[in-house]
Amino acid sequence: MIRIRTASMKDVDTLTEIEAESFPPAEKATRESFEKRLAAFADCFLILEENGRAVGLIDGMVTNEPKIRDEMFSNAELHDPRGKWQSIFGLAVRPQDRKKGYASALLRSFIEKARQEGRAGVILTCKAELIDFYSRFGFVSSGVSASVHGGAVWYDMTLTFDRSAQAQN
Repeated sequence: MIRIRTASMKDVDTLTEIEAESFPPAEKATRESFEKRLAAFADCFLILEENGRAVGLIDGMVTNEPKIRDEMFSNAELHDPRGKWQSIFGLAVRPQDRKKGYASALLRSFIEKARQEGRAGVILTCKAELIDFYSRFGFVSSGVSASVHGGAVWYDMTLTFDRSAQAQN
């Protein structure tokens, strides 16, 4: 049985483990970074559990900026709870638990949470091989990002919510 829940400070070690298993050393968030993020925006962290064991996470701050800047990864104080855009810093599933739809479930939940909060949409950066994955959820690439986080080449992706459809619901 799977369950998606909001993270708390007590999850910091688990988040750090999942991140370390999922990203190269130069790109992964550290325990210290997770502590700062959780202190500033714990409500912007979701954990997916399978039979009570944490297997995946998604997180990111809220901002008024339409694109992610590298400084956002290290400065949790840039979080603006009244911001227009929900960012995604990381979507990670333990390697042994991949190919079960968990990343998609986390992403759908995060998108719906942002929609319910009245955000304009969701922003992220991803590597070229993940553009098609995010496109299936409605994200549109605007090309190579200014981000050089971890020394990688990233692409800016944006999912803009249809505000007129929200007003009708």
